[in-house]
Amino acid sequence: MDILSRLAGWLDRPGFPWKSLIISFSMGEYLLENWLAFRQYRVLQGTKVPKQLQNEVDQATFDKSQAYGRAKAKYGFVSGVISQLKSLAVIRYDFYPKFWALTGLALTRYLPASCQGEIAHSLLFVFASSFIETILSLPLSYYHHFVLEEKFGFNKQTIGLWVSDLLKGQALSVTFGVPLGWAFLKIIQKTGDKFFYYLWLFALGVQLFAITIYPIAIVPLFNKLTPLEPGPLKDAVEALAQRLNFPLSELQVIDGSKRSAHSNAYFTGLPWKKKIVIYDTLIEKSETKEIEAVLAHELGHWKMGHTTKLLLISQVHLFYMFALFSVFINNRSLYNAFGFSRERPIMIGFILFNEVLAPTDSIIKLLMNVMTRRMEFEADNFSLKLGYSAELASSLIKLQIQNLSSMDADWMYSSFHYSHPILTERLKAVGWTSEKKVSQAKEEVKDEKTLGESTGREL
Repeated sequence: MDILSRLAGWLDRPGFPWKSLIISFSMGEYLLENWLAFRQYRVLQGTKVPKQLQNEVDQATFDKSQAYGRAKAKYGFVSGVISQLKSLAVIRYDFYPKFWALTGLALTRYLPASCQGEIAHSLLFVFASSFIETILSLPLSYYHHFVLEEKFGFNKQTIGLWVSDLLKGQALSVTFGVPLGWAFLKIIQKTGDKFFYYLWLFALGVQLFAITIYPIAIVPLFNKLTPLEPGPLKDAVEALAQRLNFPLSELQVIDGSKRSAHSNAYFTGLPWKKKIVIYDTLIEKSETKEIEAVLAHELGHWKMGHTTKLLLISQVHLFYMFALFSVFINNRSLYNAFGFSRERPIMIGFILFNEVLAPTDSIIKLLMNVMTRRMEFEADNFSLKLGYSAELASSLIKLQIQNLSSMDADWMYSSFHYSHPILTERLKAVGWTSEKKVSQAKEEVKDEKTLGESTGREL
């Protein structure tokens, strides 16, 4: 506590240039992101299939993947410019104090006295700001789904479904956000200087609750989940789960195809009661053994405790963030720099604190990517040891082709942005090469010829 108090005193100095500092951080991060994006865009202009994939991916598919990557990069550049301009405008034109005053006026004019006070004011400020942000983002969201994704054959949702998802998202935001926001502010108000301990425990409880309730109550609002029909795939997955002592309670198929042609699979649930969910697009486009290999990879994450480790790391990060927030919560110079000279609302302090913290978030993101990529290699190796070497490689290649994911990447860009290794790195790690593919194909042809000769049929 002594260290935090001294740090709080050192940072709370009259005339500290918080606004200039935050603008500098924001511009520095923006320029770094664009430099990395430019490096990646040069890779996406390449016309030669990576050596590791030359016998798996034809030129037309590679060209389409590159075109999709460039289209997403251009979209990212435009959306990034818009986002940066909005951020700078919010700071430059003192949006926070002006909108705080406006929402305060609306609160006193339209709501009874029992619904007023700092907490109610803060919640109105946050949700009104979020609503405005949602409205402003509609053109870009529409373009992403109905122009960019449509052009490459991925968008499957209708405008009605898109609007429905937006409305459901807003409703859920208010339903869960109001009580959580109220509890967040109340804990800080009631627990004094050591609020971050209680806030951290509260956040842990919320995370555990979300892990439990999300697959049960939230996912069904957006997607239809049905039990996987009896057959070879169900038998194979249940056998795999039993082999690994995975506490499988449900095996379901999700109708991801109603929104997108992208494929995936995941598991969720409590430690003693897990559910495996497979996208219908994955079942449609993959062989049973390939789906087994994908699920073996996912169960590898569970077997090696990756999800638990990531949860623990997120708790350390949250505790560090809340503890550091205690340094800024009463920083008068920070509030003054943004036009709050008479009052210091907790929620505004938290928003400004996150602006100050942005550079460290980039560092944490980089370190997390390093860790999660290592975990992906470990999960691939787990699947490999279960005997799914060829099937895992085949499924990775199929998923890459189906999703038109970038087949090559600039090493610096991937370090900052990719939580998974790129395809060529993963194939190399599981010992898969183009030569191996060719050799296997020749063996298959040889076996078929032998079978044809022994049965007298034509091939």
